[in-house]
Amino acid sequence: MFRTGPRNLITDVAGLSVGNADDARLKSGVTVVLCEEPAVAGVQVLGGAPGTRETDLLEPQNSIEAIHAVVLSGGSAFGLDAASGVQAALREKNIGVEVGGFRVPIVPAAILFDLRNGGDKDWGRYPPYRELGYAAVQAATADFPIGTVGAGTGALTSGLKGGLGSASTVLDSGVTIGALAAVNPTGSVTVGRSRHFWAAPFEIGDEFGGLGYPDPMPEDAKKILLKYRDRHVGTRAESGSTTIAVIATDAVLTKAAAKRLAISAHDGFARAIWPTHTPADGDLVFALATGRSGIELSADAAIDLYAAAGATMARAISRGVHVATPADGDLFPVWSSR
Repeated sequence: MFRTGPRNLITDVAGLSVGNADDARLKSGVTVVLCEEPAVAGVQVLGGAPGTRETDLLEPQNSIEAIHAVVLSGGSAFGLDAASGVQAALREKNIGVEVGGFRVPIVPAAILFDLRNGGDKDWGRYPPYRELGYAAVQAATADFPIGTVGAGTGALTSGLKGGLGSASTVLDSGVTIGALAAVNPTGSVTVGRSRHFWAAPFEIGDEFGGLGYPDPMPEDAKKILLKYRDRHVGTRAESGSTTIAVIATDAVLTKAAAKRLAISAHDGFARAIWPTHTPADGDLVFALATGRSGIELSADAAIDLYAAAGATMARAISRGVHVATPADGDLFPVWSSR
């Protein structure tokens, strides 16, 4: 049986902290995962419309072995500026790879599309994401809120507000795995228009309502519900989407194994969102391995880790939607209104 860590957050993985910064008027924000020590990292992109920075260096064949932070941001391509703010904050702390006498923080980033979500995006010449990234570093802590915060502030799913979600799992091996997701997919996280989450079989306790699957299944369970087709709340959302996420563990992994961890975590998208990985989504998972447990996994234990990656990610996605809160100007209702 899986069990959660003490916080049921990605920060149950030793060596990580998370900071959020957001703007309610903008209906957008930034989330940063900070590594106390450089962490081995990987990435997997399966969506058809990604927006990224510094992802090529994470491939196993490339020379950078570890990174200092990961950024998830709203704002579409404008949100990539957030990584510059995070870099600035880390440089002030003298954190980074030493290159020719300079410290260069390695900060991969990914963005989601939340421009047409009812927020005021008339920001003038420069978007605010660099400053939000800087502020997110200052706010980083082990205990952080989820829901309508950070990169999940303006997130939408098909028919409901999205949000920032997180979850953790402790394995029998003693390894901890944690997930963090900014949930803004084209598809739906619930079975039809019910209150039941697709990820129900993986729920631990009642962390997203404890409802299980509906019985019988509703007639619309097989209907393809997409954000940009949604008119049931009297509006039509734009097609821009994307779920971006981080999967992390305290196990000792190589870069190639971290890549495999990111691949496995995408299974959680498929368990929690239907449909997912569409041409309108830029779905991406970063993987981090802090190595703080000191545990090197056997081949058999690695299978458990990769299985837990998918389950933990599915739970994180559902939790982000489950705890979203309403705000002025919202296009879609929150889950609790059902």
